[in-house]
Amino acid sequence: MTHSTIGEVMTGDVVTASETTSSETVARMLERHGISGLPVIDQDDKVLGVVSASDLVRERSGRRAKSPGESVRQLMSTPAVTVHPEQRVSDAARLMERRGVERLPVVDEEDRLIGIVTRRDLLRVFLRGDDEIRRQVCEEIVAGELGLPPEAVTVSVRDGVVTLAGRAELRGAIALAGLAAWRLDGVVGVVNLVPSAAPEGMARPG
Repeated sequence: MTHSTIGEVMTGDVVTASETTSSETVARMLERHGISGLPVIDQDDKVLGVVSASDLVRERSGRRAKSPGESVRQLMSTPAVTVHPEQRVSDAARLMERRGVERLPVVDEEDRLIGIVTRRDLLRVFLRGDDEIRRQVCEEIVAGELGLPPEAVTVSVRDGVVTLAGRAELRGAIALAGLAAWRLDGVVGVVNLVPSAAPEGMARPG
């Protein structure tokens, strides 16, 4: 499952709306299909934005009076954060985390909608498990790439976040291990806990 792509996990049958679709209609669509959001597209299937159930809730609780049947044009989040089918699942997961979104429309080379991927879709890939990620970090990175004994670095993984700890004199090697861990599918964060010689959080490599 290493290096899984968006095209392998995306849903191709996408429920969509146009920018003139009323908010009431979108609410019914979300309920009928059991989803929490959907892309808004134009007549050429290009993604204009994304509207979610939380957008509708904010609309209903807003102070400004809304006219019946108002369209989602004013409610959708735009521009939409999109991905391409050849992108890696791990990169999409990090993008979701960074941008604070629950779904990513998938577009082709002409930016036309061809699918959608949700946080739940990505979790199916990551269900290979934190234990598997930890094994990779310990065996392939700490022991394999760096040549360190297993006990030299303490590795823990929770919900895709890798935490590394060890003696201060190993801070350089542990920093390299953290950078290498970003390459692994399922890793959405890396934390370096080397005492007093390295920052507590390791920023994602640019």
